[in-house]
Amino acid sequence: MTVTSTRTRNRPSLAKDDLDLARQIGSRIKAARLRASLTQRQLAEPRYTKAYISALENGLIKPSMAALRFLARRLGTEPSAFLADEDTAFQRLDAELRLAAGDWQAAADRYAAILDTGVSGLNRGLGLVGLAEASYRLGDARAAIAAAAEAVELLNAAHRRAEMRRAMYWLAAGHHALDDSARARMLLEQLLAESTVDDTDPDLRVRILVALAAVESSAGEPAKAMSLLEEARAIGADLDDRRRATLLHSLAQSYRISGDLEAAIRAAIESLALFRAVDARTESATIENELAMIYLGLGNLAAADEHAHQARAGMERWDDEFELANLTDTEARIALARGDLDTAAALAARSVEMAERLGNAKATVDALLTVARIARQRGDSAAAVTALERAATAATGGPTARLRVVLTEWSDVLADLGDHAKAYELSKRALALA
Repeated sequence: MTVTSTRTRNRPSLAKDDLDLARQIGSRIKAARLRASLTQRQLAEPRYTKAYISALENGLIKPSMAALRFLARRLGTEPSAFLADEDTAFQRLDAELRLAAGDWQAAADRYAAILDTGVSGLNRGLGLVGLAEASYRLGDARAAIAAAAEAVELLNAAHRRAEMRRAMYWLAAGHHALDDSARARMLLEQLLAESTVDDTDPDLRVRILVALAAVESSAGEPAKAMSLLEEARAIGADLDDRRRATLLHSLAQSYRISGDLEAAIRAAIESLALFRAVDARTESATIENELAMIYLGLGNLAAADEHAHQARAGMERWDDEFELANLTDTEARIALARGDLDTAAALAARSVEMAERLGNAKATVDALLTVARIARQRGDSAAAVTALERAATAATGGPTARLRVVLTEWSDVLADLGDHAKAYELSKRALALA
């Protein structure tokens, strides 16, 4: 499956302070090019075009970190040579470029350094937006929410609507990461209602659609999720590989939940290739786990094992404990499917411990469901009920689809035990959540 996109030539105009930055950087690129006795075409080839270099040198667009690295190599210098300046605006641009390059920790450190200088008003708001994104990417959803919430207030007061909407987006992402789907949905739907297909920032609209699809998918609404994702694909925003990969990852999850496992594999493999192309290692590991889940659903345990192994290697390398809690449950499910109940039980217990310690509600519920299924395989219905009671408590307040799965499974166990009255009560609760 390929993401088809009509490339748009109508890019949003730069805000005044961004335009000033772009012009200063452009003049430095031009000066370096002239010192090297290169034409614009010679500097551009083979990756870019003469028109792109001209736009950079005239300050019409801001370069990406990838472009700065390429140009610096061609000109025998370092990217920092185009950014060297003590002005806060240049420090912020340096942080933005590191953010775009996926160097989350370096970006967060630079935004924090800017904020530590005591900037206020608009400049503080702009720094907080970047810190919110970097914090979210690093897995610190609470820090992302704190930064984004303050940024929304400051940017709204400064009448910077575009940046304020970006802050709202990361505020919604933070709430979704903490399993507050209701708050995330409210913010994303508000953003979506305020944007149009012809918006000056189609990229943000695509990101909103993808994020809202993730909320719907986690709520057990794959049809709604896929509708949103198809709209995102049709907009024609000039997505970079990382964002195309994120869109495809969301599609893969929705296809898996809907039961279309072959489509899920196609989307996941293309997403994995794109994430690898941009060296997005943490995202690549997450996709490997998604592929393990898909192959588990297909009954291909060898492929599931292989992808789980790749996921663990990546997550352990980058010390991503939050995602390791999800992966450990995947490994437990694979062991359960193979009939290795002892290994499955040990992995599921480890997943529960990690998930509860890290506040990963989804992994907590998933792992407790796995514990209950292992107990049922062993004929220990009492232990299954205990695990399902804990799972129901952990699922309360989260996506209704997750709680519905727990209640349904709990009802089945009680029915097997002959407690039909309570089983019926739980079934009614589950149906009410549909």
